[in-house]
Amino acid sequence: MNSSRAIPWLPALAVLGSVTSLCIGTSFAKKLFPLIGAEGTSALRVGFSALVLLIFWRPWRWPLSRRDAGYVVRYGLTLGVMNLLFYLALRTIPFGIAVAIEFSGPLAVAMWSSRRPVDFVWLASAVVGLVMLLPLGHQSALDPVGVMFALAAAVCWALYILFGKQAGHLHAGHSVSLGLVAASLVVVPFGVAHAGVRLLDPGILAAGLGVAIVSSAIPMSLEMMALKRLPSETFGIMVSLEPAVASLLAMLLLGEHLTPSQWVAIGFIVLASMGSTATARRARPEAAELAG
Repeated sequence: MNSSRAIPWLPALAVLGSVTSLCIGTSFAKKLFPLIGAEGTSALRVGFSALVLLIFWRPWRWPLSRRDAGYVVRYGLTLGVMNLLFYLALRTIPFGIAVAIEFSGPLAVAMWSSRRPVDFVWLASAVVGLVMLLPLGHQSALDPVGVMFALAAAVCWALYILFGKQAGHLHAGHSVSLGLVAASLVVVPFGVAHAGVRLLDPGILAAGLGVAIVSSAIPMSLEMMALKRLPSETFGIMVSLEPAVASLLAMLLLGEHLTPSQWVAIGFIVLASMGSTATARRARPEAAELAG
């Protein structure tokens, strides 16, 4: 009984670990932009992540039907485009703001999928927090090109959640490793075209490997584990922590300081995340009783 009650919190912890690892890796990745650009950094991140997970998981051990292969390819291609667009957005707009804009994709998934009234309470809390994080009333306007890249990444993030859910019945290591191979087919050519031989510098390769492990390999594995156990609307609301975590780590690692209103926004987003986790915990036993 106690074990079954704890199960819903395991994917919740996986999402939190994924968000934290992703934000740390992305903060360090942004420091590579002056050397190899956003395209080159994205190529190293995705390319090395694919290699690491291929070696670790050895996905050729599992059979893959044609239908499942289609799910994995769509999931991976969407992931690659999302990573590239998001890194392009980071060139001209702050990390935390880029994440907040990009999160409109998961919010759209959550709104579309929600059925219980309580889900909209947590969704509303997340929306309030995200609106407060955006500098809508500031005199300095955001770069419109960066905002467009972030919005395009948001569309890809929504598709990533849906395609990831379709492939959720596969082993997490199987789908993530093959998905990153597909993603690298999109991202690596852009990186090579932009950065060229600079990608072969030993120091840059080492930094890229570290970024890949922290910002892609670990988070993607954790996310796929969570997607197998959480409904898409709950997953979408829970990752509302990412703008808050990104803003906090950007302050610590990149020197981007938060205003008091942004700290209040973090509180709304944390409330949405914890609330959605708590209601998901109660919803599963109720669903089991109805099914019985």
